[in-house]
Amino acid sequence: MHKIDVILGLQWGDEGKGKIVDYLATGYDMVARFQGGPNAGHTLKFGGNKYVLHTVPSGIFRENLNNLIGNGVVLDPVTFQRELRNLEQSGVDFSRRLFVSRKAHLILPTHRWLDAASEAHKGKAKIGSTLKGIGPTYMDKTGRNGLRIGDVESPNFREQYEALKTKHLELLKIYAPIDFDLETAEQDWFESLATLRKLPLVDSEYFVNDALSNGKKILAEGAQGSMLDIDFGTYPFVTSSNTVTAGVCTGLGVAPQKIGRVIGITKAYCTRVGSGPFPTELDNETGELLRKEGMEFGATTGRPRRCGWIDIPQLRYTMLINGVTEICMTKIDVLNIFEEIAAATHYQYGGKTTIQLPFDLCQTDVKPLFKNYKGWNSSLDDIRNFENLPSEARAYLDELEQMLGVPIKMISTGPEREKLIVR
Repeated sequence: MHKIDVILGLQWGDEGKGKIVDYLATGYDMVARFQGGPNAGHTLKFGGNKYVLHTVPSGIFRENLNNLIGNGVVLDPVTFQRELRNLEQSGVDFSRRLFVSRKAHLILPTHRWLDAASEAHKGKAKIGSTLKGIGPTYMDKTGRNGLRIGDVESPNFREQYEALKTKHLELLKIYAPIDFDLETAEQDWFESLATLRKLPLVDSEYFVNDALSNGKKILAEGAQGSMLDIDFGTYPFVTSSNTVTAGVCTGLGVAPQKIGRVIGITKAYCTRVGSGPFPTELDNETGELLRKEGMEFGATTGRPRRCGWIDIPQLRYTMLINGVTEICMTKIDVLNIFEEIAAATHYQYGGKTTIQLPFDLCQTDVKPLFKNYKGWNSSLDDIRNFENLPSEARAYLDELEQMLGVPIKMISTGPEREKLIVR
């Protein structure tokens, strides 16, 4: 029996997972998304076109591949319908290859309203929500009020919907009023359910385990990054789900011993969107240059990302929690123009030098200690194997590999499908 392999981000999201999933997908029978919602923006570039996926797994462009939206995902039928229409226009036939777990939760129009009202209410203390209704949906899930995909098949679905909507309208009274056109939002929402009902809805825990028993190879795809995990991230500046390997077990219904390879993705530097701590952030010309060179603007929100050097203590922490077996490093080409690059090797706080993260990165004044490396100042465009990389780039990667203690198996040298070095 095959094990389920996992691919996830080791930083604050935006590590370039979409492209790598698309590349790896050829070796699998199914790609399964295990958590998160439409706040994900997985960008893929090929054939001169750019695609951004929010809910649909990144294996959808490989013709014979099944794709599953797992029970750990929260789904907004309106965003989902828009995404499927874009796929149709690109000539992608997904109708028999895209499966949705009945136990995944639905994002209602009033969830989005609650999200916006609560974020506006926080003022300066806001956490940088994408306002897609994801937080409130996960709150209803744990508060045991939620509506699930499987409920759309129930004869009294409308009553369940009205009951939850009424509850939300009561909750909204505690916030200052904001503009929200509920009537139009509801109309779109109910119309988009028709698209959802056409897709095969499955009991995904059986679906996944049966596939594994039948010798199928499955790749589990995460959204966001490990530092945004609800338990292990920089709380409260985190997402509402478990973005780490453990989330695969709860988000798809597979047992821990069925986890195989864990491929951790990191950029050759570091970025973060929205509020929250970021120890290696460069709030200067160098950071600005990284942003410009790396085109660091959110795929979902268009927001400029904060940029900084790679952070080894942070990566060692997420690798530990995830049980990473191999690393893929993306966007190394962004460093092409730098005379000198750096990596944070240790933290200083509370009078000590350590490689461990403090309990609360938000409240602790952390000073990263950097080591500098000579840049390579040349294009990596046509390089397809490790040996042909400039010696400075090899030295940088070799040292990172040593500090992280896990092999760097893939190096991405550009957004296109073919710009990838596999060792």
